[in-house]
Amino acid sequence: MRFERVFLLSPAKIGGPRSLMLMREQAEFDLALRLRSGTAAVGEIYAFISGLYFRGKLAYCGVFGAAPPGIAPTMVIVPGLGLVPPETILSYDQVQNIGNVPVDADNPAYAEPFLRDITLLDRRAGPDCRYVLLGSIATDKYTRALLQVFGDRLLFPTEFVGRGDMSRGGLMLRCARDAQELSYIAVQGATRHGNRPPKLKPSRQK
Repeated sequence: MRFERVFLLSPAKIGGPRSLMLMREQAEFDLALRLRSGTAAVGEIYAFISGLYFRGKLAYCGVFGAAPPGIAPTMVIVPGLGLVPPETILSYDQVQNIGNVPVDADNPAYAEPFLRDITLLDRRAGPDCRYVLLGSIATDKYTRALLQVFGDRLLFPTEFVGRGDMSRGGLMLRCARDAQELSYIAVQGATRHGNRPPKLKPSRQK
């Protein structure tokens, strides 16, 4: 699908077992050490916390990104910060603060930076750019602000409907490996819930 687009990645939830493991002061593995020293990026932090789902997002975006010149092909929704590229470095304190910001469309601490950044992105990318949300459309926690700014230029993969996070992650990893892009439709007016699709068949490594 050849059109200018920016991928928008929903955040990983901070506060679960893997984020607690990462943020333990006694943790000695590489990412934990780099987080405490201020050299860990949001993409790898979220990939560690959410595992397969976010790794799948990053792999998929790396293959199919097609942003306008001068625009980052992938942006991550970060509660309290707005939108940032996955290479953005976060401090330990920032990650703690992000975990204290509820992802709720009615929460100004989350919604205002998010709306600010998507408005700026739309202005910079121009009216022909479209935006693919790699995240849930089941509630308005992401879509309320995105639809307000992007309208029918906000898309999502039809193959996501009915799938859980891990299934989506596995699907995106497979698509990235096989160079087979997903199908996109507009979020506006779309069916947001559906029956669970069949499980992915075991992958054959090439």
